[in-house]
Amino acid sequence: MNGDPATMAAQAGAGVVDLNVGGVLYTTSAATLTSCAGSLLCQLFSGETSEPPLRDAKGRVFIDRDGVLFRYVLDFLRSQKLVLPENFQECDRLLAEAEYFQLSELEEALRAPGGRPRDLAARSPGCITVGYRGTFAFGRDGLADVKFRKLARILVSGRVALCREAFGETLNESRDPDRGHVDRYTSRFFLKHSFLEQAFDMLYDAGFRLTASCGSGTASISGISDKPGSDSEENRWNHYNEFVFIRD
Repeated sequence: MNGDPATMAAQAGAGVVDLNVGGVLYTTSAATLTSCAGSLLCQLFSGETSEPPLRDAKGRVFIDRDGVLFRYVLDFLRSQKLVLPENFQECDRLLAEAEYFQLSELEEALRAPGGRPRDLAARSPGCITVGYRGTFAFGRDGLADVKFRKLARILVSGRVALCREAFGETLNESRDPDRGHVDRYTSRFFLKHSFLEQAFDMLYDAGFRLTASCGSGTASISGISDKPGSDSEENRWNHYNEFVFIRD
């Protein structure tokens, strides 16, 4: 079901507008949607366009765009300010939405002088250390089913706010529960997964770079008996590694 521009302008004058953006439903005001002159939304809801808008089965205006990211577009229209979550990872996609809706002010807010998203440029500097205790896993008698690396747990230390920003929901804080001081430091966080490369990718996406690393063996002293059921060949290859990442 479609509507003509005159009908759209009349509905906009009514004050409240129901939207269906990519399957996500929104209710907002006509004043918000037309707050940025020259934007696609302003043209659509002020009757400036001759193109009739699409409507869903409930009569709501349908816009075939990313419904989740539209919340940030709507927030910007309300306040003329860009406010993103601390660990927001979809700046490029949001920039594409701003370009589609012809919101030049939002585009400028997303771009830094070098062309990078502003939230990346404005991130605070700091250091995060990632460490792990691992070994090389062997099969029976060390002859079969050799696995290159076996990790027990990936440990994370650094400023709490930075660790949360870099690792988001993959960060396990159960060994060091929040004591109300966001700016504090910790060495007791660890990750909910054991994929070292995934941790490195997340740090890279957050703007960190590897600056130093070290490693050492942690095998038991020769002559001391191993725990019952443990693999003595595997224990000989125990090691601990740390990687230091910084962000300027």
